[in-house]
Amino acid sequence: MAEPTPGAGARTAALRRSPLAHLEERMRATAVSGSRGVTLAEWPFITMVNLRVDPASEAADRIEKALGAPLPRQCGHTAASGPHTVVWLGPDEWLVLSQAEGTAVAAELRDALAGAAGSVVDVSANRTTLELSGPAARQVLEKGCPLDLHPRTFGPGQAVSTTVGPVAVLLWQVDGAPTYRLFPRSSFADYLARWLIDAMSEYSGPEVP
Repeated sequence: MAEPTPGAGARTAALRRSPLAHLEERMRATAVSGSRGVTLAEWPFITMVNLRVDPASEAADRIEKALGAPLPRQCGHTAASGPHTVVWLGPDEWLVLSQAEGTAVAAELRDALAGAAGSVVDVSANRTTLELSGPAARQVLEKGCPLDLHPRTFGPGQAVSTTVGPVAVLLWQVDGAPTYRLFPRSSFADYLARWLIDAMSEYSGPEVP
């Protein structure tokens, strides 16, 4: 019996190349361990769906049921359930980050919107994800981020739009390690990754008194 021919979807997935695949080894080599440790890695192909809807509408209620999580109502807030994390972008706008397949997530949310005013757009190809983690991660970001990232004002579960260096990003603090995920536009990902690699370099040597 002949081997089955892979479907178009499987062939397309096999050909995908992430925006930072060419820097994978360099990012791995830049990792620093110890009390001044910091690591950088790309998390490619995370599903990202932009959602716009009136938060006071019945459509928003249906969408919350579909996600299994409330739509955050304040700047910086996130909500999570299962494979989904919902990030506040504006009074009537959110970004749904998910480990589930993008087409399926978007279709489910469009069904929940059910023709009401709003929009559901799969923007997964628009950005990539960088994860910066370790004891020195906050200090690395502070070299080029205008936000006050001290734990008294910014902590796990918070996400905001900002800049790192000259690059606009969505910045999400995942945990207290600290671990941050940065979501730059794919076309700016190379610049941002190289900026972070350079900013990390000093932590591989001894701390200057």
